[in-house]
Amino acid sequence: MTQLNLQTRQVGPWGMNTYALICPETNQSVLIDPGDDPDTLLEMLGDSQPIAILLTHTHIDHIGALDEMRQRLNVPVVGNDGPHEPLGKDVGLDQVLRDGDTFTVGQHTLRIYYAPGHIGDQICFAIEDDHRIVVGDTIFEGGPGRTWSAEGFQTTLQTLQNVVLAWPDETVCYPGHGDAFRLGDVRTAVAAFLAKDQGDFYGDAVWDM
Repeated sequence: MTQLNLQTRQVGPWGMNTYALICPETNQSVLIDPGDDPDTLLEMLGDSQPIAILLTHTHIDHIGALDEMRQRLNVPVVGNDGPHEPLGKDVGLDQVLRDGDTFTVGQHTLRIYYAPGHIGDQICFAIEDDHRIVVGDTIFEGGPGRTWSAEGFQTTLQTLQNVVLAWPDETVCYPGHGDAFRLGDVRTAVAAFLAKDQGDFYGDAVWDM
């Protein structure tokens, strides 16, 4: 069986990465994080058959074109029903995905990881029998996603320790902003970051702070 085709485009004023996953065997597809520019999103999907819009989380830069794409594609919107704070939105999910759930795209399966901290409804989509994971704003090559409280930062640390670092080194993370990266290339920096006492810090963090 061939791999899921992963398409990505950078959209919107915040340079957010939208993803499309297309099954080459069945031509079924999903659109992940419709942030902006509906015409670009449709171009990514090409002549595939969309079955859902998946959300890593509900910050505005990730859902800016959600209402329009919902109308254009007429497919269910799927995401996590955790707390939408900080700064998220209740988008009226048609289907809820929680940690350990799966979602089928053609002949392929996505496994869901709950990854709070940056926001309370954040999830990652791991392609089973593959090395690729769409991580949203859970982790970037240079640091974790921004936090808005000391409690949120502590939750991010727990997510990095218990969820992200449990993935194999060959995992390639596809983030909400910036370039994809191999987890093994940042593992040492992440582990060192977790070993430090950051006190009551929150905000934008980098691994070598």
